[in-house]
Amino acid sequence: MNAYIFPGQGAQFSGMGLDLYENSPLAQELFNKANSLLGFAITDIMFKGSADALKETKVTQPAIFLHSVILAKTLGDAFKPDMVAGHSLGEFSALVANGVLSFEAGLKLVSQRALAMQKACELQPSTMAAVLGLEDALVEDICGKTEGIVVAANYNCPGQLVISGEIEAINTACEALKAAGARRALVLPVGGAFHSPLMEPAREELAAAIENTTFNKPKCPIYQNVTASAVINEAEIKANLMKQLTAPVRWTQSVQQMITDGASLFTEVGPGKVLQGLVKKINKEAQTASAICSSEA
Repeated sequence: MNAYIFPGQGAQFSGMGLDLYENSPLAQELFNKANSLLGFAITDIMFKGSADALKETKVTQPAIFLHSVILAKTLGDAFKPDMVAGHSLGEFSALVANGVLSFEAGLKLVSQRALAMQKACELQPSTMAAVLGLEDALVEDICGKTEGIVVAANYNCPGQLVISGEIEAINTACEALKAAGARRALVLPVGGAFHSPLMEPAREELAAAIENTTFNKPKCPIYQNVTASAVINEAEIKANLMKQLTAPVRWTQSVQQMITDGASLFTEVGPGKVLQGLVKKINKEAQTASAICSSEA
């Protein structure tokens, strides 16, 4: 069975999407439509902007979404998913790819999500840290005993968990995790504490936008970050998406469940190969590939 997976923030690079734009009339049309919907030329930043310009949350999230979704659309009839999943932001790309959201609705939500997250980051200084080489349960236990807000945020693969929270609490937890035997506990260069309770203001704002968006019946199941299980009911998909910003990304559990449910090939749709690397660390027998644009589209 074919599983298509969609990356999240961090996969961006200068020049992303230019090959799609140059090789596919459909991609050109969709990129131009995106410029008009967003009200600024995101293609200029994607194709020739600096790494710093691409790092701005209001740019990064729509840029990765556009690269993934437009690449999926250029695959045409070759895009035949039996199941889809996306890492954090990638869940929105997956929902457009499997027909739940229209291109326009998905882009609008991603743009609103980016701006809401930016605002939440400015309300309270916060951060995230990558923890390598410890069991998930031990990381959760240490976070639970640390004073202040610090929680497990991204279950990326066995032995790689990202924690999220207040700066002081993250620093304290990192010291405790290293003392407990973590190979590394490294603060990440991110704007704030994504997938933690500190994103509540952004969650409320985005939930209102999601509530007013039309969700269609999916073409295939989506394995959502919040539940790590196959979901095909539109109302359930909507409810899970509303919880996503303050809940952890259960990527390890999602991939394990997809394999249990029959996934034999994981194709990454978007910039980079980060998710393919994580899939291999979750199950070294899993087959992975990158989606490649068809120039006829």
